[in-house]
Amino acid sequence: MTSSTGTAIDPGVDPVDPVVVLAALTSMVQDTEATIIRLQAVREAQLAVAQRLAEHLAAEAGPAGRGDAVELASRSVAAELAGVLHMSDRVVQARMARAAELVTRFPVTMQAFTEARIGPAHVRQIQDAGARLDDTARVEFEQVAVAASVGETPHRAKRVVERIAERLAPRSLTDRHREAQEQRRVWREELEDGQKMLGLIHAAAVIDGIYDRLTQQARTVQVANTQAGKNAAECAADVLGDPTDARAIDQLRADVCADTLLTGTPSGHDTADGMLGAIQARVEITVPVLTMIATSTGSPAFGIRAEQPGELAGGQPIDTDTARTLAGGASAWERVLTHPITGAILAVDHYRPNTDLRRLLHARDSHCRFPTCGLPPAAHDLDHTVDAAYGGPTEEGNLGGLCRRHHVLKHHTAWKVKQRGAGILEWTSPTGSTYIDRPPAPVTFTIDEPDPPPAAAAPF
Repeated sequence: MTSSTGTAIDPGVDPVDPVVVLAALTSMVQDTEATIIRLQAVREAQLAVAQRLAEHLAAEAGPAGRGDAVELASRSVAAELAGVLHMSDRVVQARMARAAELVTRFPVTMQAFTEARIGPAHVRQIQDAGARLDDTARVEFEQVAVAASVGETPHRAKRVVERIAERLAPRSLTDRHREAQEQRRVWREELEDGQKMLGLIHAAAVIDGIYDRLTQQARTVQVANTQAGKNAAECAADVLGDPTDARAIDQLRADVCADTLLTGTPSGHDTADGMLGAIQARVEITVPVLTMIATSTGSPAFGIRAEQPGELAGGQPIDTDTARTLAGGASAWERVLTHPITGAILAVDHYRPNTDLRRLLHARDSHCRFPTCGLPPAAHDLDHTVDAAYGGPTEEGNLGGLCRRHHVLKHHTAWKVKQRGAGILEWTSPTGSTYIDRPPAPVTFTIDEPDPPPAAAAPF
């Protein structure tokens, strides 16, 4: 997302006009935020100096036991700073080490931070994603990751940053996922007021599938409750639905989950014929074609590592084993055609005005298309940029996925939007500022065509 704001006030404009006041306020907030970010960068530089000072103090103690000396010196310096920062010296010591790493290993990121082109949240995710890269790969990663973060929210930039790091990582996500799966577990944690929390760590696709199935079941109960309220006299004992049930969707999800875990099926809410138990989880994924055609040995295809991750709807990468398993069990596929250079969504197979058009837009708009919003496709309304009532066509070039909040904002406030082609939207605020929102690139990888083999010599 990029923005353009004008702060000059026309002498002929009433300075008390709310739009003029909003424009001036926006400019002041922008300047204040940039100042705060620069000061945060200065603080990181100071913490890095503190870490270097601790190492210097340790070096003066002599080479013997230098590791312990550095640790003790860091504790001492951190304790001094903790007194003025009003926080734990352990926290300060950890921040000193992280700041020193930022300054020495991520100079491009630090420079962008100092210039207020990115904020502390961007810095954290770039540093976290690049931590596993070697020095050579990290130089390339930093340049692209910083460029992808400038002008974007941390939530939106995270998807791109993690994808770049994954492409450059010495070990594939699949290998790391296999190790991480060894740590899957369930735990419980005490809360106040007689409550406890149950936690589960498992594969991303499994967790999304569980949540989706619980949501479907909970919504089925809500719909049945509504219907039962309309037809209270006709309700039978074995029919799903209770007109007195006023539980919210979160409460229903929790109750159905508890029933399922305790009984094996959601018997506390199900009908005699198992209507809720028949609801299947849905998980939407995007899989690079090179992942699908990879050999069982994982050898590169067309010179590119085949172990490129798939993505869940919303952008979270998943290991290739899970992606292939889900793909193998799919009864149908939607092929998404992308531009070979920009990665823009061009079309999907079996284009129809309803289902296929929605799938195309889900593929193109993997988050709400209002600037800074990151809600996934499941929360989208398909909005006509030019209203259908005014002749706006129901086609890809006149549609965009908006969450309900921003759909309402577009129709009931002075915010305006135009389509600029290739899925690019230009938003104009009430003050006249413009914000360009580009669709996120899907999981695409371009390759150079190899030189053709030399022609065989003609036989004599």
